Amino acid sequence: MIGPVDPQSRAGAVLAEERSLFHAALLTGRTLSVNAAGVASNADSSNRTSMAIARHIADALKVETAGERLAGQTAGGDFERACTDFLARTFPRLGHLRPGDWTVRTVPTRGAEAGVSRYEQYGHLVDLDVAVTENPSLRAVLGNAYAIAPDVVISRAPVSDEEINSTEVIVDDDVAMHAAIRSAYQPAPLLHAVISCKWTLRSDRAQNARSEALNLIRNRKGRLPHVVVVTGEPGPVRISSLALGTGDIDCVYHFALPELVAAVDEHGGEDSRELLAMMIEGKRLKDIADLPLDLAV
Repeated sequence: MIGPVDPQSRAGAVLAEERSLFHAALLTGRTLSVNAAGVASNADSSNRTSMAIARHIADALKVETAGERLAGQTAGGDFERACTDFLARTFPRLGHLRPGDWTVRTVPTRGAEAGVSRYEQYGHLVDLDVAVTENPSLRAVLGNAYAIAPDVVISRAPVSDEEINSTEVIVDDDVAMHAAIRSAYQPAPLLHAVISCKWTLRSDRAQNARSEALNLIRNRKGRLPHVVVVTGEPGPVRISSLALGTGDIDCVYHFALPELVAAVDEHGGEDSRELLAMMIEGKRLKDIADLPLDLAV
């Protein structure tokens, strides 16, 4: 049974503080900014409703310094780093709910550290890539269906037999020799979560997150990692393009969901309000603060 909570501790909840730091990083780095014309950097400047909703969110988050929108690639990279930092500060603090030796990292786009083949469930993709390189005709058949390049990943290190047997003898050299979690037989990290970061959703490239999710599902050997999307998109219709439907993405997380709800209530039409409510009530759209706890499941 949970004991009483000091009322003073509620104001200092870790996720509330870290959510504020996450937003502060976006403001400081000008990922979220408002230009001289009053247009927020995540708004669609050709859509009046998008501009109104985005500006309402910016005001709620106390954007004060005017600045021009960052280049798309720069804003996207900064958003990835902010998401990585938020998860790196929060998820490991849930070790009492989800024990393990965890790593949260942004995945480089090139080199040996790119992709997911370094992780246990996808190690076989190295051999597949070699085969495709040596036999170009295979590329014509497979295309890039096996290529997976996530933005942010969370992984767990496999554990020693000493740790597994710390309370009683669970394993020995004659049993469970193919279990992925045993470092004695399998040294690769275990991929726990793949987080796709999309500052906005105003191009077909946003659907890459769905294609990537399907590739993760089809190409895994073993347990499927969590597959989620974090976005700063202010438009409910565009958010729904990823949030609605099941089978690929676990859930979409908004960088400022309560602020989005308030903005849509004031500036959106009835259809937008109903769509937003449907996504939230249908457990397809949540706030960034929900993400660390959901990843602990």
